[in-house]
Amino acid sequence: MNIRIEEKTLHFKQPAGTSRGIYTTRHIWLIYASEGTRTGVGECAPLPQLSCDDIPHYEAVLRNFCRRVETSGSIPYEDLSPFPSMLFGLETALASLRHPEGLIFDTPFSRAQEGIPINGLVWMGSHEEMLQRLKEKLALGFRCVKLKIGAIDFAKELDLIQHIRRHFGPEEVELRVDANGGFSPEVALDRLSALAAYHIHSIEQPIMAHQWDEMAHLCRVSPLPIALDEELIGVNTRDEKIRLLNTIKPQYIILKPSLHGGIAGTLQWIDLARERGIGSWITSALESNIGLNAIAQLAAYAYGPHITMPQGLGTGMLFTDNIPMPLEIKNDSLWISKHS
Repeated sequence: MNIRIEEKTLHFKQPAGTSRGIYTTRHIWLIYASEGTRTGVGECAPLPQLSCDDIPHYEAVLRNFCRRVETSGSIPYEDLSPFPSMLFGLETALASLRHPEGLIFDTPFSRAQEGIPINGLVWMGSHEEMLQRLKEKLALGFRCVKLKIGAIDFAKELDLIQHIRRHFGPEEVELRVDANGGFSPEVALDRLSALAAYHIHSIEQPIMAHQWDEMAHLCRVSPLPIALDEELIGVNTRDEKIRLLNTIKPQYIILKPSLHGGIAGTLQWIDLARERGIGSWITSALESNIGLNAIAQLAAYAYGPHITMPQGLGTGMLFTDNIPMPLEIKNDSLWISKHS
């Protein structure tokens, strides 16, 4: 086996606002694994200031793991567990190398027989910008929309949600909100109560991670279902995952393979959550189409066939210079084109 690394910078079509700042570019590493005439590709895409493996000398560490995989032909899962974006890239490269036609998982989705329902994502911005973006998503056919909140005044965000509900009832549009840890524990419950009046499906990470007692209390008393995301970052062993789920008892967890343990770690999270009656869904983390394709195939394998809960996979149109893949959005579903 031969493994080659290619560094690449992607450019957003429009700035992507989050509570941690605004992204205009996205830095990734592509891994090409070759054996004879066959090649598989994977993507390593750590998020700055968020991924547990957003580290200095990232590429040097990645190259060392690639050499080990070249030599052994297998992935050192235990050693790679603290580096989930590297693990995900290597898992994807080897899986697409060793499965026919680049299929990572053989499912109705990967065979282009069914799509995966996805939510539309409305980025943070001014009241007017968010409202316009929402209208665009609804016009495209989305019936589940995720709003990034926490960037503008909460009263204005609540006003936007109120405006949405005046025009679209919960049976027409499912609303999810993502606070990215933007609320303090002191005000979180009041804000969740205010949001609950508008029939919100769930709120993602209302307070900052690593406040387990406060988050557990919120999950007990909140009138709004709570989903954990950033809380799961860096929780890499089975015992740690069990302790977190048993302590906080969230209603949902949201899984990003680049952040939460690659393919193997994501499947473990799903199994542990199911055992406890905790729901989950999978989202991308601003990867290129290489990573998005792998994440979508993983979601179809983990939850399919006939997925009904919208997944967070609508990021394929974010970049001006994305990598071509046979992915397309039809109405509110992601489809993969037939393999040639």
